[in-house]
Amino acid sequence: METIQMIEKEKLDIRTITMGISLLDCAHTDGKQSRIKIYDKITRYAENLVKVGEDIEAELGIPIINKRISVTPISLIAQTSNDQNYVEFAKTLDAAAKAVGVNFIGGFSALVQKGYSKGDKILINSIPEALSVTERVCSSVNIGDTKSGINMDAVRDMGKIIKQTAFLTKDQESIGCAKLVVFANAVEDNPFMAGAFHGVGEGESVINVGVSGPGVIKSALEKVQGAPFDVVAETIKKTAFKITRVGQLVAKEASNRLNVPFGILDLSLAPTPAVGDSVARIFEEMGIERCGGHGTTAALALLNDAVKKGGIMASSHVGGLSGAFIPVSEDEGMIHAVKTGSLNIEKLEAMTCVCSVGLDMIAIPGDTPDTTISGMIADEAAIGVINHKTTAVRIIPVYGKTLGDEVEFGGLLGSAPIMRVSKFSSADFINRGGRIPAPVHSFKN
Repeated sequence: METIQMIEKEKLDIRTITMGISLLDCAHTDGKQSRIKIYDKITRYAENLVKVGEDIEAELGIPIINKRISVTPISLIAQTSNDQNYVEFAKTLDAAAKAVGVNFIGGFSALVQKGYSKGDKILINSIPEALSVTERVCSSVNIGDTKSGINMDAVRDMGKIIKQTAFLTKDQESIGCAKLVVFANAVEDNPFMAGAFHGVGEGESVINVGVSGPGVIKSALEKVQGAPFDVVAETIKKTAFKITRVGQLVAKEASNRLNVPFGILDLSLAPTPAVGDSVARIFEEMGIERCGGHGTTAALALLNDAVKKGGIMASSHVGGLSGAFIPVSEDEGMIHAVKTGSLNIEKLEAMTCVCSVGLDMIAIPGDTPDTTISGMIADEAAIGVINHKTTAVRIIPVYGKTLGDEVEFGGLLGSAPIMRVSKFSSADFINRGGRIPAPVHSFKN
């Protein structure tokens, strides 16, 4: 009965079943032959993914919102060919996704934390066009990690790529940027888009599951109003355990029915624009008048830690990003906080020090310089690299929009007010290029 209540009244759902597929055996010196192998493999492995997800949903009564695919970073596969543009590879991924019925496929990606290979450069230059001519393809680029430092050439280039993507998708509110993530310390088993890819350390194919449930956590906290934080943390832990057990059940069923090994369960709390499914409202339930007020970062830290502690007891294979997402456009409470002036980009950046993943789904003025966007990427990468955690930037310079405007993306992507960015230039800093060295791990302070 408790589970039924969580599903029916508190918006508990399985946010995604994501099938990871290795494409390492699809590389070919002829790009066309490589794309044929990619299409055939994806459609063969994932042909029953959507049906199995729908069957489990019907039999168990647990909503499964998304069925998705992640693949090996395409830069690793396509660079075996002599192609000078990888847009056709993106079209192949898009066609395969449509053929099997998933709503997103991730992996039009490159890993350039220490430098560019030939294929990395071609893929990154292909991103704007690839995201403008496809519907379901998601892209990501890892520009730094704790052991390599930060590739500032890539940081500089990604500012330009984001601006180009915004321009090429200007007729759709620059939505291409909502399908593009710039990471530091990217993980190989993340089931959530837009940053999902199937890492080279993964097996041939795997099932990763992401759970949600901010509404369930908030509802549980409503029963301990005024209690000390020991009680708050314990309440979140117990609730996270129950949420995770539901995810574990679905993950095992999907794995068995598809005859694909179970990979990981991602414990992230993923909000939606719907009322009652907001991470921001959890902070307000803890006692902060509006998300973004002083104390919000501490509240987020407690939430993240307690969710992990409770979830780890419920599943033997936890991975992905596992934390609370704080996307602005996808969280009704976040949107409200921005509109009322309690939440700005500087506070969001501070919050990313203690959560997954980073500056996420933030709409900014379309005339923001690319070097300013690169500066934001560099700041987030620094937080991730120094603190040995994943961070990311998914930011949308909405072409033709400015402060005071609002943008509507629709569906789970939600809507967002255009947020203010610093008017001071980062150009001379970004244009230096090179690489910020990896941090020392002793002398922690």
